Amino acid sequence: MSNRTPLTGPSVWHGKDIKNSSRWIRELTPDGVDELDAALKGLGGMPWQEITREDFYLPSLDELFDDIADELENGSGIVKLRGIPVDRYSEDDLRRLYFAIGTHIGTPVFQNRSGELMRAIRDEGAHVGRTYGETKDEKGSTFLSSYARTLTNGGLRFHTDRTDVVGLLCVRQARAGGVSKLASTPAIHNAILERRPDLLELLFQDYWRSRFGEEGTKKDGEATTRETAYPLPIFGLRDGKFTSHYSLTFIEAAQMAPGVPKLTDAQREAIDVLMQTAEELCFEMTLEPGDLQLINSHVTYHGRTPFEDDASSGHDRLLLRLWLTMRNNRPLPQGHEILWQEIEAGRPRGGIRQIEL
Repeated sequence: MSNRTPLTGPSVWHGKDIKNSSRWIRELTPDGVDELDAALKGLGGMPWQEITREDFYLPSLDELFDDIADELENGSGIVKLRGIPVDRYSEDDLRRLYFAIGTHIGTPVFQNRSGELMRAIRDEGAHVGRTYGETKDEKGSTFLSSYARTLTNGGLRFHTDRTDVVGLLCVRQARAGGVSKLASTPAIHNAILERRPDLLELLFQDYWRSRFGEEGTKKDGEATTRETAYPLPIFGLRDGKFTSHYSLTFIEAAQMAPGVPKLTDAQREAIDVLMQTAEELCFEMTLEPGDLQLINSHVTYHGRTPFEDDASSGHDRLLLRLWLTMRNNRPLPQGHEILWQEIEAGRPRGGIRQIEL
């Protein structure tokens, strides 16, 4: 018998309920847009990577951004901010505006080993594996890193990113597909507790993962996984605060590394139930140009459906992504230092460590 109890609070939601709720939706007013415009003009030609919160003065919008940060940490864990007029700005100004907004919600952190602070999420074509990480699996098939998969037009399985909050600003949407999928991980926890408490206990134990494609090195033209593997539970709990860090791709990559323990049948079953439950409890939404989706990685899984672009009609999907460490973030369990470096509440953490290649 498990001695665990159901998680409670606003981060526990079912997709069918929250889909029709407005509690996680925020709107930019015309006055708010004017304030953003004025602050953007004050930046001049400042490189977007150098912008700090102090450079971008928002006397009335800070209340909105503080509310968003609170909703992400203490509320539902998801926010959609509508009304950013993305068509109004050049690419450089849009990056300045978005990065500056990010500094008012949290603090941007690095998204890859190259020191990238903002990533354009789009279909980059057939070269993504060679550029961002690929290897051969035991069947001889091409295995793309998680980072490379993000930059294709394929679907993405439910996962989290290595950051407190993920921000995705929709600039253009695809001709078809590219639907965002979100699921509450505390709700997934509760469903598994009710149905299969034996499997829930396994999810609080270590699963080996690989940093392949994140911090992995390259040798003889192929990304390696051996020295990048690490153990971490899928679920964690500290001081009543839940966290889940999960990507099946990282687990699969570790399974190809010499010396990494193989998954047991029970562990595989726990993953299967986890994914099935996420699918059952999720909801889908299509981001429109000007929508900013913000996700607390500790309490939310996200994924997407495959998409088809049509650049000739202006429907080639483009999202701009920020990873944010939050000033009001939660404590993490002992052992999570291996991934996050810092586990105490209110401390900067997450992102990809910069290493010398």
